[in-house]
Amino acid sequence: MDRGNCSSLNDFVFVGITNSQEMKVTLFSMFLLVYLINLLGNLGMILLIRMDPQLHTPMYFFLSNLSFCDLCYSTAIGPRMLTDIFGKNKSISFLGCALQFFISCTFADSECVLLAVMAFDRYQAISSPLLYTVNMSSRVCSLLMAAVYLVGTADALIHTTLAFQLCFCGSNKINHFFCDLPPLYLLSCSDTQVNQLVLFIIYGFLELSTISGVLVSYCYIILSVLKIRSAEGRVKAFSTCTSHLTAVAIFQGTLLFTYFRPSSSYSLDQDKMTSLFYTLVIPMLNPLIYSLRNKDVKEALEKITSKRWF
Repeated sequence: MDRGNCSSLNDFVFVGITNSQEMKVTLFSMFLLVYLINLLGNLGMILLIRMDPQLHTPMYFFLSNLSFCDLCYSTAIGPRMLTDIFGKNKSISFLGCALQFFISCTFADSECVLLAVMAFDRYQAISSPLLYTVNMSSRVCSLLMAAVYLVGTADALIHTTLAFQLCFCGSNKINHFFCDLPPLYLLSCSDTQVNQLVLFIIYGFLELSTISGVLVSYCYIILSVLKIRSAEGRVKAFSTCTSHLTAVAIFQGTLLFTYFRPSSSYSLDQDKMTSLFYTLVIPMLNPLIYSLRNKDVKEALEKITSKRWF
């Protein structure tokens, strides 16, 4: 990246979550536990789906990729944040900051699109159960996932290129625990109006299209479920969607609050707390949501666990 002659910064320094010595031990212990559950839960979900042949279906193929996205963007941020709580040197190189943002943005955006794809998958499974394996063949699923990662990578590349070509000629202290766009824009001595406009347009389009895709899919799902005559069949059809709807509501709601609330109500300290939620807590919750509310996952886990003990 050619930053021109206007930038004299070679690195940035994170302010971190807190400077309170009393809070550091509590926060480190709490978020270390959260990250370990996140790591074990998502890795366990990926391995469980690969090991059990009964879970080799489109639904669980997408679920394993959801766990992969959660694992990647939380790992891009979590370990560094934990070491910085007690670390004296909280600096990160200019290139390292760009790389951290690119990785976290790629997989967070990919997850947005993936949740919409998973809603479409549920529509196919409920509305056309006899043609489900044909409509959602392995080739179709692979193409959909390629499109998901392509959108995430392209979006992250645009934001990273625009953000790290700005001039940074003042303070190098980022009032955050990772490289994110709003605190970086505050450090820039360039005009960031174009960057903010691009951020609003791209994220706005991404959120609008993915949320619309989820809503349209579930409208068709509801119509299909209402055609099922037995009450037991309707309950069973809806039960396969509750975990996905919970994941969509938590993840999309947090992102909308982070990037689309009025600038007058924006607070960096508040933004840190929100960012902690979607970078560490939500990736931890997803495998719990899908395992605790999913009969197939619980049965596969019990089967593999019993084999290991035997």
